[in-house]
Amino acid sequence: MHVPLKFTNHRIEEYALRVTYRPEEDAGKIIYNLSLIESHDLEFALAIVKEAHKTGITISDRIRIAGPGEQIGGYTVPEGRHAICTMCSITLDALLLQRGIPASPIGGGIVEVDGRVARRFTSMILYRDTTLDPLEVLISQETTSILDVMRHGNGNILANIRECHMEAEQLMGTVLDELAAIGFSGILDVGAPNVPLLGVPVSPQYVGVAIVGGTNAMAAVREAGRPVVTRALKGLIDIQEMGYLDDY
Repeated sequence: MHVPLKFTNHRIEEYALRVTYRPEEDAGKIIYNLSLIESHDLEFALAIVKEAHKTGITISDRIRIAGPGEQIGGYTVPEGRHAICTMCSITLDALLLQRGIPASPIGGGIVEVDGRVARRFTSMILYRDTTLDPLEVLISQETTSILDVMRHGNGNILANIRECHMEAEQLMGTVLDELAAIGFSGILDVGAPNVPLLGVPVSPQYVGVAIVGGTNAMAAVREAGRPVVTRALKGLIDIQEMGYLDDY
């Protein structure tokens, strides 16, 4: 039996509809990314993740660490490895949807940062045109300089962009402010109606929203020379299974 191709924009929509996370109750399921590292690199990797979070290029301080033999969503962590699970940025799309704000995913790419300010997308892979996660592809191409952004404020980070109808602009701003107040981070920029955002055009009567990629921290670990295998949009996990960075 042949399984039909499923493009990434359709995967995103399916996952977003299955998210049940309620931030005010800290309950429900979120979308997560999973990264595998060598077990002896765990302490080093956690130090990088904490630094990335302080710099504001992660989505959340929620994290899960699993050792060899442990299971996460039916996946067993292999011997000699540890898994680090982080929140996927598409979770924020799902939270917007729950508040009545449909977000149409556009694509993922590389954003140039200068003086700690996001300037423009320099590379972009459209979700509608690929069956692979764009950020996974870009990490493999070694196109980031996340450590430079963390430490000097200049370089290239992973990000994605979606668009929302301009009629929802005010409500969207309120929701994003509420999420920021309870610990969500990583909103790079919100555009104006009918105006390109960070160089990416949006549809007529729409507003663009750019968010950092949920895999930035682990891409930074890879930049530091440690082997990392990352799978974005790995699945859904109950938020209660996730701890906090401060716990480690």
